[in-house]
Amino acid sequence: MVNKPIPIPPAPAPAPTGILKLKGEEIIDKDGNPIILKGAAVGGWMNMENFITGYPGHETGMREALLEVLGQEKYDFFFARLLEYFFDDKDAAFFASLGLNCLRVPFNYRHFEDDMNPGVFKERGFQWLDRIINICGKHGIYTILDLHAAPGGQSTGWHCDSGLTRALFWEHIEFQNRTIKLWEALAERYKDNTWVAGYNPLNEPADSKKAQRLLAWYDRVNAAILKIDPHHIQFYDGNTYAADFSDFMGRPPMPNSVYAIHDYAGYGFPASPELYTASSAQKSVLEKTFQRKIAYNEEIKGHIWNGEFGPVYAREWADGPKWEEINKARYMVLRDQLSIYDAKKISWSIWLYKDIGFQGMVYAAPDSPYVKKLQPFIEKKKVLAADAWGVDLSDVKDTFQPMEHWLVQNGPAIKKRYPPTWNPARHLGRPVRNILLAECLYPEYAEYFKGLSEDELEAFAASFKFENCVQREGLNAVLREHAAIQH
Repeated sequence: MVNKPIPIPPAPAPAPTGILKLKGEEIIDKDGNPIILKGAAVGGWMNMENFITGYPGHETGMREALLEVLGQEKYDFFFARLLEYFFDDKDAAFFASLGLNCLRVPFNYRHFEDDMNPGVFKERGFQWLDRIINICGKHGIYTILDLHAAPGGQSTGWHCDSGLTRALFWEHIEFQNRTIKLWEALAERYKDNTWVAGYNPLNEPADSKKAQRLLAWYDRVNAAILKIDPHHIQFYDGNTYAADFSDFMGRPPMPNSVYAIHDYAGYGFPASPELYTASSAQKSVLEKTFQRKIAYNEEIKGHIWNGEFGPVYAREWADGPKWEEINKARYMVLRDQLSIYDAKKISWSIWLYKDIGFQGMVYAAPDSPYVKKLQPFIEKKKVLAADAWGVDLSDVKDTFQPMEHWLVQNGPAIKKRYPPTWNPARHLGRPVRNILLAECLYPEYAEYFKGLSEDELEAFAASFKFENCVQREGLNAVLREHAAIQH
């Protein structure tokens, strides 16, 4: 099964705009017309994440558990089908129908090389990218290629698929060199592709040494890509999860580079102490947070790309009788953020396109075979706060508050531990719930797949087909409204 050809549609006609270019504060086409990129990320596809598809922990651990219960043949069958169905022609047609013109494509380096055989690239990883680029191009959608999980992990987040509390990418030159070689291969493959808007070399880096190692690596990868592909735009995230550019200030911009912020608003998450009502004070918080993040962009007078933002949404089964009221408030958060972006004429990519009903523009239906079967496990993960993203800690508060108090008392330096935006509760939850507990849940998750036939696995994967998904109408209405705004 692993050798079954990937269904790659024919390459579309070249984009009429040519390869997009950077000119001062604008992205322009071949005729000099400005273009603002507006869209979403297809997270959970070539870089799977626990809250997006319902598994615990990290993608590699989940895959190892499923391989053990399914065996190689069924394992290959399931994941090939899932990758095929997660984003297809109908998804692209819907995406374009909203007026969106750019899809960010996060991927995991493991699709391209193995840790035990580094530097030997696997063609299938490139073919999956070929597939989505061609599908999007057919519908007039650009793509931005985003390395979401790098060797060693560029942060300690679950989305790096490292399962560690140290970002080893910054401590081992081999990891950094391997990542540059991967980008050289990607640049060689896509240097003439007009539907690729550009390259996002490293998602949400977290360098605890005041971005010294990050900036040095950025200089290296930028030069390596330019040597092969001097035309495509490169999109570079700020330090500490794309939120901090303080150590970039005073440095000239790298050639052909846009600097990318991530602008999640606290009002869009369960931990927010208040419901968003669009008060002047709340709007001021959104504006001040955004302004702080774009200070470097304004210093260099460069184009701004907000590579990630967006609330999570309440669910009827999980969040009580006020779930609809909560979601209306979160749509207001989103609308007010987009109004700020409109005024600044920035490009943006919301997180995210598809999932199982937490944040996506579309999501696998609650009565689909996969979600219906996994629902007890998904509910258990929520109660245990096993995932980090959009977590509600109310059910574990009594267990973890004494541990947090003990930790602060005996190791007060935790209050200054990097990253500074994390409080002690988050530093505690990462290794205990999001890693240790989550890893202990792998066997339980895998049991849901045990003994399934290929037909049943097909039904699981097909739960993510566009025609089997539900559209989040409130979210999509807001996106359609702001995609249509002309600048």
